[in-house]
Amino acid sequence: MDEPGLWSAASTAPGERELKFRVLADRLRREIRQDGCAPGRRLPTEAQLAASFAVSISTVRRAVDELVAEGLVLRRQGSGTFVRDQRPEKVRPTLIGVVVPHSSFYYPQVLRGVEEVRAAAGARVQLTCSDYDQALELTMLDEMLEAGVDGLLLVPTLSGPEPAGAYLRRLTGLPVPAVLMERRGGSLDDATEHVCTHHAAGAYDGVRHLASLGHRRIGLALRSPSPTAAPVTAGYRQAVAELGGEPAEFESALEEWGPATADRCLRRLREAGCTAALCFGDRQAALLVSAARRAGLGVPGDLALVAYDDEIADIPDVPLTAVAPPKRLIGRTAAELLLNRLRNPGQPPRQILLRPGLTVRTSCGAADRSSKEILRRTPTPGHGSRARAWPASA
Repeated sequence: MDEPGLWSAASTAPGERELKFRVLADRLRREIRQDGCAPGRRLPTEAQLAASFAVSISTVRRAVDELVAEGLVLRRQGSGTFVRDQRPEKVRPTLIGVVVPHSSFYYPQVLRGVEEVRAAAGARVQLTCSDYDQALELTMLDEMLEAGVDGLLLVPTLSGPEPAGAYLRRLTGLPVPAVLMERRGGSLDDATEHVCTHHAAGAYDGVRHLASLGHRRIGLALRSPSPTAAPVTAGYRQAVAELGGEPAEFESALEEWGPATADRCLRRLREAGCTAALCFGDRQAALLVSAARRAGLGVPGDLALVAYDDEIADIPDVPLTAVAPPKRLIGRTAAELLLNRLRNPGQPPRQILLRPGLTVRTSCGAADRSSKEILRRTPTPGHGSRARAWPASA
């Protein structure tokens, strides 16, 4: 029940140029702001206000319309008009769920890029590691959704019980936006929003760099399994084909790579007449340096090497020239993409590939060259990490 006296008539006679509804709106506005009307308080009906102020219903309606437009009052169908709470609403910071395979190799720089964007936006992050376990990853995603995350940044595990294509389709059907990092589908039906390193282009550039130093027979040393191995191989093969050469490839499982495997790889490369090789990744290249030493060969004199990853490439006795994925930029771009998706949910998905850079060191034989072209291809600072733990895979 409305209190008597509140909303009572005072002098509402307008001046010659003032409209009655504006005079009434001013009076109601003052009573709401100055007389301490509690939020949720119901105004008298339009008929009551018209009688109290001796004006027409249409005048009352126009006055209340102004207050509604200003956000002072709120009309509720069938209930009446109520005073709104004028206190600023507390906005909950955006909560981003982040899932990466691990936080020790490759991904610390990715996470650093995410953190830079998170801090600037005032968002919060919930981070977890899947350890390349698809079932565990799904459990983590369920827990994050239950915790109320607004969006997800994911490095999904595509080698699991569920085939990669089906798993990616599952991720596109999540109830919140998801941006993938360093993972994407392999066909044109890939509907994921993602930010990835263009690994094929990185391998291509590594081979072309070796060719620019005069090498015509260039091999490839691979670790597997890894989602990066296939695009690295594709980039290598395209570059070799354009140079008019024949591929010379050696591949072994990650857990098998050791001195004996490196010796076998070196023999394969030498038998194929290779004077240079692209190695995926840094550890494989370092093992080849040691194998060459055991065989009485020098690096880069007898065998020039370019590693792929640039995580620990500066640690070996012969510092390794390396293709350097833009890890920090991957994290920044993915986080920016997700925040933009949350602000503009209707936009079409974006799929971004970032080309790696090349860090020139000793192992390719170009470290002492002053070629401006080589220097231009050195990536921006912040791309690498000096973590000494040998990687599982990116």
